[in-house]
Amino acid sequence: MRPLSVLATMLVLLACFATPASATPTAQCSQTSTPVSSGLFQYTVHGQLCLPSDSTPSTVQLLLHGATYNSAYWDLPYQPDQYSYQRDMAVHGLATFAMDEIGVGQSSRPLSTLVSGTLQASVVHQVVTSLRTQFTRVVLVGHSAGSGIAMMEASTYNDVDGVVVTGATHVPNAPIVIQDVVLGLHPVTLDPQLSSRGGDPGYLTTVPGSRGQMYYAPGDLDPQAVAADEAFAKDQVSTTSLTDIITIGLASPVSLNITVPVLMVLGTNDTGFCGVFRDCSSADALRAQEAPYFSPAAQLAVSVLPGSGHSVALAVNSADYRDTTRAWLQQHGCG
Repeated sequence: MRPLSVLATMLVLLACFATPASATPTAQCSQTSTPVSSGLFQYTVHGQLCLPSDSTPSTVQLLLHGATYNSAYWDLPYQPDQYSYQRDMAVHGLATFAMDEIGVGQSSRPLSTLVSGTLQASVVHQVVTSLRTQFTRVVLVGHSAGSGIAMMEASTYNDVDGVVVTGATHVPNAPIVIQDVVLGLHPVTLDPQLSSRGGDPGYLTTVPGSRGQMYYAPGDLDPQAVAADEAFAKDQVSTTSLTDIITIGLASPVSLNITVPVLMVLGTNDTGFCGVFRDCSSADALRAQEAPYFSPAAQLAVSVLPGSGHSVALAVNSADYRDTTRAWLQQHGCG
């Protein structure tokens, strides 16, 4: 046998018997429908479950979007390697379930007056119960109003293993919030993008073209991400629900009843929750102001995302926020 033939044969044999390099996990995402109820009313919660391709985690993060968002906030169909919270978590071996809250997206959309903050917390509790048939641990991860729902749920039902609060503090920057509500929101019946869905005037959404100014910081945004936000993640919020979430979930000390670890993440340039009443310039400063709203059992941890505005999951440096969350989950046995 010629030397070159021998070499070729050896290379083929090595290729056949060598141990393959471990492949990077990918995300396996599926759409789900979960039946829930409130009194005599039956509803359906739409969600997206994302799992790593090579393992079955024992912990799942239940993701709760903010007001005027839907579950696409967590899996924006634009540069997913940079902006998709769900797919990035799956690549790192973690499971997530992003739900459309009642009144939003592909979940049931009843009359707006029926959708209260208390209802939202009850529905999340029912979804937690459903997830526990598949997972040992459930961690709530909220954004903005979703953080308020998370704190209401965790303090009422005591059925989760951790809470991540993002884009929210207990004392909003009232002048900016009022400005955003008055100038940045309008009834969904007036919205060219969402009015065809048939929502009643008690549902609000953002005025076209306003999300960049409301939810992002000038130095930490990708214009194409903002455009994708407007096109895919924009949705509606019930006025009744939003009022409850602000007064009960955020402004009240209901969070004192949370008995599991809590992580809080704010963008340093989140004008709706930082500035006048909350110092987001450093984690230590913000923690000192927020700690009185949590019990020692919450072991409150705080992180700030430099330069980010309100929507930390869609900031240019959102990967740092996800890294912080993963480290915190690992620290508390949920990674």
